Amino acid sequence: MKSAACSLLLLVLSAPLAAQELPSGYDGPPPPVLPTTVSRDAQGRVTVRAVRLTAPLRIDGQLDEALYRTVTPISDFIQLEPQPGAPATEKTEVWVAFDEDNVYVGVRASESQPGRMVANEMRRDAAGVYQNENFAFAFDTFYDRRNSVNFQFNPVGGRMDGQNTNEGQYNGDWNPVWDFAVRKVDGGWTGEAAVPFKSLRYRPGRAQVWGVQFRRVNRWKNEISFLTRVPDGLGTNGIQRTSRSATLVGIEAPPGSRALDIKPYVTSDLSTDLTADLPVRNKVGKDFGADVKYGLTRGLTADFTYNTDFAHVEADEQQVNLTRFSLFFPEKREFFLENQGIFNFGGAGSTSQTIFDTPIMFYSRRIGLDQEQEIPVRVGGRLTGRAGPYTLGLLNMETKDVDRLGVPATNFAVARVRRDILRRSAIGAIATRRSRLASGTGSGETFGVDGSFAFFTNLSVTGYWARTRTPGLRDGDTSYRVNANYNADRYGVMLENMMTGGNFKPEIGYVRRDNFRKSRLALRFSPRPTRIRSVRKFTYEVQGVYYETLAGVKETRDVEFTFQTEFQSSERIQVSYLDTFELLTSPLRLARGVTVPPGGYYLRTLTAQTTIGQQRAISGDISVEHGPFYSGDRTAFGFTGARVKLNAHLAFEPGIQINRVTLPFGSFNTALVSTRTTYAITPMMFLSGLVQYNSSNNAFSTNVRLRWEYRPGSELFVVLNEGRHTRRGGFPHLENRSFVVKVNRLLRF
Repeated sequence: MKSAACSLLLLVLSAPLAAQELPSGYDGPPPPVLPTTVSRDAQGRVTVRAVRLTAPLRIDGQLDEALYRTVTPISDFIQLEPQPGAPATEKTEVWVAFDEDNVYVGVRASESQPGRMVANEMRRDAAGVYQNENFAFAFDTFYDRRNSVNFQFNPVGGRMDGQNTNEGQYNGDWNPVWDFAVRKVDGGWTGEAAVPFKSLRYRPGRAQVWGVQFRRVNRWKNEISFLTRVPDGLGTNGIQRTSRSATLVGIEAPPGSRALDIKPYVTSDLSTDLTADLPVRNKVGKDFGADVKYGLTRGLTADFTYNTDFAHVEADEQQVNLTRFSLFFPEKREFFLENQGIFNFGGAGSTSQTIFDTPIMFYSRRIGLDQEQEIPVRVGGRLTGRAGPYTLGLLNMETKDVDRLGVPATNFAVARVRRDILRRSAIGAIATRRSRLASGTGSGETFGVDGSFAFFTNLSVTGYWARTRTPGLRDGDTSYRVNANYNADRYGVMLENMMTGGNFKPEIGYVRRDNFRKSRLALRFSPRPTRIRSVRKFTYEVQGVYYETLAGVKETRDVEFTFQTEFQSSERIQVSYLDTFELLTSPLRLARGVTVPPGGYYLRTLTAQTTIGQQRAISGDISVEHGPFYSGDRTAFGFTGARVKLNAHLAFEPGIQINRVTLPFGSFNTALVSTRTTYAITPMMFLSGLVQYNSSNNAFSTNVRLRWEYRPGSELFVVLNEGRHTRRGGFPHLENRSFVVKVNRLLRF
């Protein structure tokens, strides 16, 4: 039995929320009076109330405290899929409470057929959590109707968390300290979560008004429902539409001191590198360092790092490149990931480059990595957060000099500011500086301004203008982009105009393509058939993209037609046809001994792809491509995002991509094969192994990681990395190997 103290509740049953606690211009329904916790109006707006506790909840997932018996839960979720606007078919009940230390969320998720639930992912931040039955909640702690912090968990203990910036730029690599527990019960499952106030940033003042959204996913029936009505067609991403969240009242933030987190670490390693100028074998190393986080205000956080170590970071996934553009690899280092969305500029992300032509002004992999070698980070600092209507991001990092690579000590500085205007719009600016260029001479600087403007429900306009300063490069050092996007459930239209000069060189950024002007038009029609019960939605899409050099020469022309069928079961079938003209002004090396000469080429690709849902024993994306390719032809096969369902502890994720290319000036095949095997011992401890073979660069690599979060925010890592080559026959020959043990400890004051 739990103690009587854990059952005590402070219920204010008579006095409504004081008028001064509501934000100016508040136009939602009046705050509910306990024991009622939710009120709705005819316009679909929702206000919910948090309950003050006199003693903390025990986070065990049982829902047996007095809170759950005496307070009416928040319920009546609304479907987004498959029947937008209809009541959810399964009942979800939620309670929000708080004490001096934590905000609590409890949920009872009823299931009419619990035996069909999809729940097989236990790892933290694994994509499988997103594809399971799950419950999510989001807090807009500044009540700016634009940004939020998101939390979700499934019935077997898998969890995900992340930051949502500007209603759609999501950073899933934010890992705050929070606790939760789940239980499977008769007729469904239950869960409890506790988020410390110290893990959150919010406005000054004890009385708080936040935005809040809840989302329930019934994966076995592919149903998505929310607390409030969100625009059709957003799917699970509807939780990022912060402007449609409910209003949460009643929270009283603690008046305590500013949060201070100190996280020291120690490492020991054994390394071999046979590719170095002076090869080493089994070299023993050791190191130490620390990260410090200090809450300057409730909205601004300062981070400091000394002798930052990234030895525990997961290995990059190999890629095959059959284009003339450089590859993009996402950032995976924890220090750079938190609040990364603040530094996003002009519509481009920073952890995944989805708008490939849009330059990234701040690409954090430029810091501490050079010539695919790690450059030690000596010291660094960062200030991020909000101050009134302003979002601020300041970063300064110092790397050490590395004589063997000829890389001098370098300073990297970034300043980003963004100001909210109107209801869902913002304007901002960015400036970056690198004290020494990669070439070792001079410094490089970038300046830019951008804006994002939201109109009505589904129309947005974004744009930027930026300029770089690089010694010896002047003309062609600017870039701009204007993009208008109407993205509704049934119709979609996108217009884009963009230019990037040939000398546009953001030295702490990433530019995939330069010296071009681009015009793009995309049209989409997505009807929901009412007479075909197995089909949720058809999508017809056509887009045309035209590129020319700044001298007016046509360089690329793309026309693409796509047809997709999305089934109620979550499976998809997609067929697309891409017709491309590509002008090569210099030879393009595709493989050893195979180089495409300069000239104009027509490339046409027919692609068929099917997506198998996560509820199946084997899931993933299967694709087949074929068509003319640089005066020859290419046939490709892929099985990606694959997962073999074994149980909640063991996951097997194979992947394969094969290209068969036949050209008049040479033929070749490429194969990229990977296998990720993960054993989740508990939700806080897992062992993961990634084995990859890439025939295009004769690389065979292995990354094995044990991660144990032995207490919230404190971790033990044991990592084995090995790189081999297959240029000679026989067993792949060793190039490098490292064995690392790292332990850190979070000290929270």
